[in-house]
Amino acid sequence: MRRIYYFLIILVCACMYSMPALSWGQKGHRVIAKIAYDNLSRKAKKQMDRVLGKQGMIYWANWPDEIKSDTIYPKSYDWHFQDFDGGLSDETVVDALTHYPKEGGNLFRAMDSLVTVLKDYKTAALKDRSAVGLEHTLRFIVHLSGDRYCPMHTAHMDDRGGNDVKMKWFKQDTRLHTVWDEKLVDSQGYSYTEYAEKLEAEYAGEKKVIEAMSEAELLLQNYHLTEAIYAYQQGWDGNTYHYIYRWHQPMEKQLYIAGIRLAKLLNEIYK
Repeated sequence: MRRIYYFLIILVCACMYSMPALSWGQKGHRVIAKIAYDNLSRKAKKQMDRVLGKQGMIYWANWPDEIKSDTIYPKSYDWHFQDFDGGLSDETVVDALTHYPKEGGNLFRAMDSLVTVLKDYKTAALKDRSAVGLEHTLRFIVHLSGDRYCPMHTAHMDDRGGNDVKMKWFKQDTRLHTVWDEKLVDSQGYSYTEYAEKLEAEYAGEKKVIEAMSEAELLLQNYHLTEAIYAYQQGWDGNTYHYIYRWHQPMEKQLYIAGIRLAKLLNEIYK
């Protein structure tokens, strides 16, 4: 199992330093992890609890953001996003899933590599497993699965995923990236457990459809959402209440999609 641990180190070193952006905020990532945990199979839930502790995938969901200033994974910043140019064709966006862009982050590449590592852990002999390596792999997968469906983490390269787009939020200076990472989620006033339960009840009828969709379809859907967000920004009247009214439901659906797809991934690995 040493080769897997070394692979993680190599993957870290291969990533280039980039913008220190958070993703979905603490509450958003916990909502996603809670939805995923509630939809795990018995075998997958047992495995996650064994490695991360009871409901540990929820409590560790923000760890990859929290260690950005730590030396343990000093080059992992650009694992959290994969930015695109605006106005791309559907074919170009879908192609990015298998032919990873060389610029604008390493989210897709990192997820693909980490899932490969996790599958290697599953098939390796128990005595060869690195507990720390497996635990960290799962923490990253839980977190990055959420980033994958955050619109501002697959946003425009020229403004650093909305970080350079300034705006007002209840008369306070902020940025488009921060609005989608944190402020829209927080505006609803729920705890992460309340929010997860609300979304699971609200979107239960769409669960099977979301599970059946391909990654390409979901990525393209997310890209179109991102483009709509940018277009709205051009004509927005600056009223925060109007912004919340227009975008809180699309934001909530992305949280739900991220949770269901994370559960699907783990259920398939731990059949």
